Amino acid sequence: MAGELVGGAFLSAFLQVAFDRLSSPKILDYFQGRKLNDRLLRKLKITLISINAVIDDAEEKQIRNPNVKRWVDELKEAVFAAEDLLDEIETEISIQELEAELHDTSSKVPNLSTAMASASVNLFDKEIESRIEEVLGHLDDLVQQKDLLGLKDGFGVGGKQSQRVPSTSLVDETKVYGRDADKDDVMNSLFSGGVNGSCFSVVSIVAMGGMGKTTLAQLVYNDGRVTDHFDIKSWIYVSDEFDVINLTKKFLHALGVPAHDSEDLNILQLKLKDKLIDKKFLLVLDDVWDEKSDTWERLLLPLIHGAPGSKVLATTRSERVAEVMHSISKHPLRQLGGEEGWELFCRHAFDGRDSDVNPDLEAIGRKIVDKCKGLPLAIKTLGGLLRTKYEEKEWNMILRSNIWDFNDAESNIIPALRLSYHYLPSHLKRCFSYCSIFPKGRILSENELILLWMAEGLLQHSKQNKRMEEVGEEYFRDLVARSFFQKLHSDFVMHDLIIDLATSVSGEFCYKLEKDIKNIPKRTRHLSISGDFYDTSTIFDGSHNYQYSNLRTFMLQG
Repeated sequence: MAGELVGGAFLSAFLQVAFDRLSSPKILDYFQGRKLNDRLLRKLKITLISINAVIDDAEEKQIRNPNVKRWVDELKEAVFAAEDLLDEIETEISIQELEAELHDTSSKVPNLSTAMASASVNLFDKEIESRIEEVLGHLDDLVQQKDLLGLKDGFGVGGKQSQRVPSTSLVDETKVYGRDADKDDVMNSLFSGGVNGSCFSVVSIVAMGGMGKTTLAQLVYNDGRVTDHFDIKSWIYVSDEFDVINLTKKFLHALGVPAHDSEDLNILQLKLKDKLIDKKFLLVLDDVWDEKSDTWERLLLPLIHGAPGSKVLATTRSERVAEVMHSISKHPLRQLGGEEGWELFCRHAFDGRDSDVNPDLEAIGRKIVDKCKGLPLAIKTLGGLLRTKYEEKEWNMILRSNIWDFNDAESNIIPALRLSYHYLPSHLKRCFSYCSIFPKGRILSENELILLWMAEGLLQHSKQNKRMEEVGEEYFRDLVARSFFQKLHSDFVMHDLIIDLATSVSGEFCYKLEKDIKNIPKRTRHLSISGDFYDTSTIFDGSHNYQYSNLRTFMLQG
């Protein structure tokens, strides 16, 4: 249901880009130069504008009305078909420009290749007109249906964006609010002796998603006293895909031991045993879900060879996980108090300058913080959203949004996160939703992600004639400032709840395959496959029924 709630918002981002492309001088010149029916382009743009006017209303109504939900799904298909068409036209324009440069203009006699190229262009022109008419026919049907469904015109998703630029694009993450006592408690547990003569013991941090478990574990892990206390430190992101062999490989890799070629658990565990003998180690297992005791016993078996006082620090949402791992101490995280939450909010909304905050904005802001119910991720994400908004009506729009009241028992997505996405500028929605193809825990390089956005055409040309890489940097840093990406050393990572949000808003158009290729939806445009869980050699061998004609991205995750 959460994906349905923001489906219109996701679609509006692509509609805005389609408007810009339909107004492109290159495309208009191409139609006029080839004597094509440019009225088709104008009609296509007018039809999309007519549909865009009701996106907000459709977004709300599809939650409870399955007919509206079907209408939105069909609209997504039509919009992507239109975008594919524009891609092909722009590609043809580029080909013709290149051929014009290579062609010897002094030659007066057309040769056979020139005649064949001309015939090919004529065929392409006829096909383009035919396909535009086909897309228009589909969109016209949807326009008629919007009236029958009672969809009403409304203000565009995201509203008018402030033209002011934040004073800084990155937020300092070194200041953590309300967790000093928690950090001291966890460190005391790590420095304590073992239990019943065991060489290692388990300490767990338990709390719901968005409470700051990983942040607290990072604070502890990077503390100099912890580094001095243990001979070896290692951090492993676990998540909900629990595989003993892969986790053992990750542990060995973090310790500098080559292990990628082996799939034999016995060999891998013997290597790990040799590395840990008589060493006091700290192993952090972040975001643990698996509750099967036999699985944990197999994973932790080599750890008994470490020196006394060794520790495993686990972060989890499940009390049951902490019990199964036989934690000697559990550290539940409380929600942030009112002032702690407000300080965190100010850090992201005002760069920490709460002394000169507009009193009217402060009154609204404190009510927004109350609605976040002490969840740090929700507070800082909404703070990042509001750092570019300076009017009371914009803040009140967030405070009074119906999204706060949306309750989806099947989803872990916090209403504050839905709101943060809902009010993103269109160009950022496209880039963010694309990130749903990354697995949880994936370390992201800013440069790599910008190049992917460029390759997918997700970056819009700047009016200041900036290089596309510079535009991508602005997009990325804006998303960082809004807490959609979190700094991790020199790279970045997305919180698992943020990944869930991206997966929700992109729907079937972006898809991660981690187990069964039969589950790939036909609508998928961007596909990533985990080589850890699937034999990738069979993907394109014809043994599957999936049609790849609409695929734009294929990414193999190692």
